[in-house]
Amino acid sequence: MAAFLNKKFKLVSSEKFDEYMQELKIGFVMRKLGNSATPVVELTCEGDEYTFTTTTMLKTTTIKFKLGEEFEEERGDGAKVKSTITMDGNKMTHVMKGDPESTIVREFNGDELKAVLTVNDVVCTRIYKAE
Repeated sequence: MAAFLNKKFKLVSSEKFDEYMQELKIGFVMRKLGNSATPVVELTCEGDEYTFTTTTMLKTTTIKFKLGEEFEEERGDGAKVKSTITMDGNKMTHVMKGDPESTIVREFNGDELKAVLTVNDVVCTRIYKAE
């Protein structure tokens, strides 16, 4: 796991992100902003607490969590959800309980991060490369 901690990964490709945001009931303007952003993500760890930071030109969001423990977070669109993040090998699964529920599975492979975002039957795939 240490291989992908403290690395910054920048978005290089994205499929069906607009459909994913539509399914989350995100408005047109927010979707346009979301589609134009090229986020950089970084996962750090101190003790048993992880910090996942997403940075764009418009906004930086940070979530702090302990694996397997439910926490409250504010999604990028401002909706408040209860989340749980678990880790299995190089895969991190992030379940957000809201209306609707959504899941992000992040798979770390060397200098690549593949994020698969699912809400209802919409699946979005985003690929990030280490900077």
